Amino acid sequence: MSRSSKKGPYIDNRLIRKIELARASKSRADIKTWARAAVITPDMVGANVAVHNGRDHVPFVIGEPMIGQRLGEFAPTRKFTGHSKKGKIAKATGKTGGGQ
Repeated sequence: MSRSSKKGPYIDNRLIRKIELARASKSRADIKTWARAAVITPDMVGANVAVHNGRDHVPFVIGEPMIGQRLGEFAPTRKFTGHSKKGKIAKATGKTGGGQ
């Protein structure tokens, strides 16, 4: 369920303060955050952010097309190792990959 439109988007005030401080000092260091639900605003464009994915911080630079999306969308929490091949399954289980 989405957030109520009368409340407006969720923006983490602590993160906004960190971004403003980094802009004032012209620091290009990553700003670490755990606020995956925070919405990206136009003020954040150009900032280096590292979002926590449950294990470590995933760094990226916020760009124009990212406005309106949430920070967590750019830090995947699950690692996709790829689809298995029929040959690998057949060797591991001792079965052939064909029909009957």
